[in-house]
Amino acid sequence: MGEAKIVEQEIDSSISSNPVFYVLDTNVLVHDPTSILNFDEHHVVIPITVLEELDSLKSGRHSIAADCRQAIRELDNQLGQASPAEVSAGVAIQRCDAASRGGTLSVLMTEIPDNVVKLPTHINDNKILNDVGFLKQRHPDRKVVLVTKDINVRLKARGLGIESQDYHSDQLLSDIEHLNKGYIEFEGDFWSQVDAVETIHREGSTQHVLPRALFEGEVCPNQFIYDEMGFVARVLESDHESVTLLHLSRPGLMEVEAWGLKPRDLYQAMALNLLLDPQIHLVNLTGSAGSGKTILALAAAIEQTVATKLYRRIIVTRSTQGLDEDIGFLPGTEEEKMEPWLGAITDNLEALHLEDENCRSSVEYVLDKVPLMFKSLNYIRGRSFQSSLIIIDESQNLTPHQIKTIVTRAGNGSKVICLGNLAQIDTPYLTPISSGLTYLTERFKGFQHGGNVLLQGVPRSILAAFAEEHL
Repeated sequence: MGEAKIVEQEIDSSISSNPVFYVLDTNVLVHDPTSILNFDEHHVVIPITVLEELDSLKSGRHSIAADCRQAIRELDNQLGQASPAEVSAGVAIQRCDAASRGGTLSVLMTEIPDNVVKLPTHINDNKILNDVGFLKQRHPDRKVVLVTKDINVRLKARGLGIESQDYHSDQLLSDIEHLNKGYIEFEGDFWSQVDAVETIHREGSTQHVLPRALFEGEVCPNQFIYDEMGFVARVLESDHESVTLLHLSRPGLMEVEAWGLKPRDLYQAMALNLLLDPQIHLVNLTGSAGSGKTILALAAAIEQTVATKLYRRIIVTRSTQGLDEDIGFLPGTEEEKMEPWLGAITDNLEALHLEDENCRSSVEYVLDKVPLMFKSLNYIRGRSFQSSLIIIDESQNLTPHQIKTIVTRAGNGSKVICLGNLAQIDTPYLTPISSGLTYLTERFKGFQHGGNVLLQGVPRSILAAFAEEHL
């Protein structure tokens, strides 16, 4: 076997205290531009092919280009002052946190000899796999792991005897079934299971302080508690000793109205309770198609901007496959370009006014009078929205990094509503566990001013309900 030609020198595996080589694919850096910081004391390797792919994707206004540019800036921040020899051998990773976790970063620049068995190099994925395979040959005593979000690349790696894995640093759950639903159901009568309770009447509300031992598993702020006998409450506070509940009236919840819309079931009523509460600044609504996510959010948004004037405007945006690429080519203004992708919003506006004498006129009146603005995700970065109600539709297609970028746009007096169906992810490198919507729900479960509800059923129609269950 001939020797590989390596620029300057090969990786110095002795630098790391636990020299596992983690080779990152391009999709990992796009998914999380700061991913190189999350491998602790290990050695992070970036193949030159990955840098070339980042370079080819960095141009444009779409979100992928912005993530590529941020990844390149992070790499430059780590490697910018290093010599070529240091870049090849490994540079100590610098982090902002006080605790030093060690770790090194290098760029893999190899030219594999012709007499070495390798995959055809007309595909960049094959080039990366060849580099990882050859790195493994040169360091047989070291563990080499390819980190990629591409399942097909992981299958190829398995066939080549290369260890590979998904990027797990921003995956907070091992099973989507463990995700907080936003409510806890008690069988039978809730109060029959209570041995001790302190009831407090405060400012027109009734609060119950109960022992923490009554509840199994996690109890989070703004979770709902309900039973089969009609009891409903919302968690105000929770610690190791006790849980404080705000008593709610089930008939009262079901009669709450937002822009003429009343909830059809208890789950919609709980969602509307969070949507209309000015003290709740973040609401995540998940559920199957037709469960009422969009129409509830839209009705609550119009109610709070037109009727109660809690917010100055409604900003609607949506994550969808093709949007980043197509919006630049569609004619018209930004709002006109967004209109084809936001048909769900206008459809739900029509649904809110179906019983009006002239539905079309009512919708046109709302669009004319309500400060409703359609915004592309591409133009949200860097902006700050004050006193706004921000609706993010199809948020299950966002990465954790992207959803952080959007939620941090909320300024003073603003509220963010994230809508999504984790069973309908259209992005190839995301799963229900790695979706930004899951990440946000899990990260904010202890936030006193946030809440989430998993809507049940398909109230849209009998046909939709049957299709959701059987197709």
